[in-house]
Amino acid sequence: MKATIVKFFKGFAYAFAGMAAAVRSERNMKFHLFVTACVIAAGIGFRISVGEWIACALCIGMVFGAEMLNTAIEKLADTVSAERNDNIRFVKDVAAGAVLVCAIAAAVVGLIIFVPKIIALF
Repeated sequence: MKATIVKFFKGFAYAFAGMAAAVRSERNMKFHLFVTACVIAAGIGFRISVGEWIACALCIGMVFGAEMLNTAIEKLADTVSAERNDNIRFVKDVAAGAVLVCAIAAAVVGLIIFVPKIIALF
């Protein structure tokens, strides 16, 4: 039982290490962190509702998760073959497209939440 618990918590350590590695190595992850900080600051400044916080948190998680999966797919694909391969290019492009879809959806949610609050300032 003790070994199972230790293994369980080691899994979290590996996951956090993966998150940190993605942030350190990927320019887009740094950009997502910057945007996240801006969203959090705007959320605090505009005193958004609990529902709006939930929407922001889900969008942030969705974009970070998609970006990390994209990073993992790209690294694996590059390990499998460093040579030009149309199938690997396709997989990498689709993974990048998935991140873009998530980012656009998150931006739309952000606009729905924050544009009316910005307009109300004027």
